[in-house]
Amino acid sequence: MKVRCAVLDDYQNVALCMADWSTITEDVDVRVFNKHFTDENELVNAIGDCEIVVAMRERTPFGATTFSRLPLLKLLVTTGMRNSSIDLAAAAQHGVTVCGTGGVSHSKATVELTWALILGISRHIVLENRAIQTNGSWQTTIGTDIYGKQLGIIGLGKIGTDVARVGKAFGMEVAAWSENLTEERASAAGVRLASSKDELLKTSDYVSIHLVLSERTKGIIGAHDLQLMKPSAYLINTSRAPIVDQAALIDALQNRSIAGAGLDVYEIEPLPESSPFRSLPNVLATPHIGYVTRSTYEVWYSDAVKDIQAYLAGSPVRTLS
Repeated sequence: MKVRCAVLDDYQNVALCMADWSTITEDVDVRVFNKHFTDENELVNAIGDCEIVVAMRERTPFGATTFSRLPLLKLLVTTGMRNSSIDLAAAAQHGVTVCGTGGVSHSKATVELTWALILGISRHIVLENRAIQTNGSWQTTIGTDIYGKQLGIIGLGKIGTDVARVGKAFGMEVAAWSENLTEERASAAGVRLASSKDELLKTSDYVSIHLVLSERTKGIIGAHDLQLMKPSAYLINTSRAPIVDQAALIDALQNRSIAGAGLDVYEIEPLPESSPFRSLPNVLATPHIGYVTRSTYEVWYSDAVKDIQAYLAGSPVRTLS
């Protein structure tokens, strides 16, 4: 009898063509779900007979209750090597092995999307395109320059550093801040170390967030911080939504205390139809596609297949704990 495997949240219906699943199909019955399960009961009913589950990033949470309701589950594979939506302690308690996948070492996908949002919102690309295609209107907005403006980066890790490099190529002044950022690290990246978070927010024309979500960074940008920003400034978030107080951000956008925001991440995903982020005219919103590229998917799904092979052979690889 074959082992049953569920592949979750394959929105684009591409999982089976991004890797060679034929290497395991003799032993594994692979079942792909394109629809996102927002309800735990629905999820459990769909995958309750599966021993293996492949999860796409943090789209579907696996907490203690979920594990307790999936007694047949033995292997959970997550794309990437970190997933805050999986309770690893609960997985271990219920005898579930959790494995990750590698990434694309050269991938600049999130960096590229960050700049797509900056350029798109500063030049009103979507609005101008819509005007041309719907009613033929010509030059309906006035763009905002990025040359000579200050780009403020919150979190100067690998992605933040690459975003800074592009900003400098565009002729921007680049400053950075995070709680542990040093002068030496900022200088190595060729950017100015802001004296404080407040100073960065007050002086920047574009603020781009590149932090890992943690208890320390959750809500690090709140109502007070947004009030410090220039009325002409834009906030860009391609990291994680809870880093920014979402209610405060909506208020700032509605009241035009900041010029706008480019967003790829949200507290609830897919984004509810009632969310103001879907309708605010000063928001450029994308559906969490920072990592959604062919090269990334090919690595993730190929490694997922290898994780399943290793598990079936009794020697799991890339285990998370």
